[in-house]
Amino acid sequence: MSRSLLHLCLQLLLLTIVALAAPAASAQRGRRAPAGGRAAVVVDERLAALRDAPDLTANLVRRLGRGRVVAVAGARASAGGVTFYRVAVTRRTGGWLQADAVVSPTRPGDDARLLRLARGSEGFDRLARARIFLDTFPRSSLRPAALLLFGDEAESAAAALTRDAARRLDEREMQAGGAPRASYFLNFNGLDRYRRQGVVFNFDEGAKRFSYDGAAFREILRRHPRSPEAAEARARLDRSRAR
Repeated sequence: MSRSLLHLCLQLLLLTIVALAAPAASAQRGRRAPAGGRAAVVVDERLAALRDAPDLTANLVRRLGRGRVVAVAGARASAGGVTFYRVAVTRRTGGWLQADAVVSPTRPGDDARLLRLARGSEGFDRLARARIFLDTFPRSSLRPAALLLFGDEAESAAAALTRDAARRLDEREMQAGGAPRASYFLNFNGLDRYRRQGVVFNFDEGAKRFSYDGAAFREILRRHPRSPEAAEARARLDRSRAR
């Protein structure tokens, strides 16, 4: 191989690596706390108003979405008894955020508080908050309970998605398209937001329904076999196999 051809191949390889790395870097943006404090994660977007002073009537800088990671650099109680954190959102953006809007792996009791919030939520909100728990508190003693909550909500979502896909996917269009029938269901856009939460659904073509793959239940049995949730996880998996 000539030197010029080798150089061209190396350039093409470098461009390919950069192109493949770009989506991963984009996906991580907003998931890492900026420098300058301990990490905390937004779990209640209803309270996540970033303000220019530690007061509920202070000017709004921006609103933060659930799952946003911030750096906590200090705290202050307002006159109304609400605690605010001084946070950095990016290297250039910071302000004051109500402490109740976030959880931190370094603050005692935040795992229990987030689990209560997840249990008090419904539908996708419950699943997304359980996902944040699993990502934020990997060593919590409450992890089996969060896994069971996550799995149960994923199972409920599978039933709702089955009904939604059956209503929105036209049988004649699928037949005319010529692709395998299951592929239309597994490409159904209703699955997208669940996939971003790490939920995998299978599709049973004979029964024409989605089913949760049971990963959270299997993790309970594998990593927490002596927990109270283990028997329930085993029952969920046995029920799924029976179907």
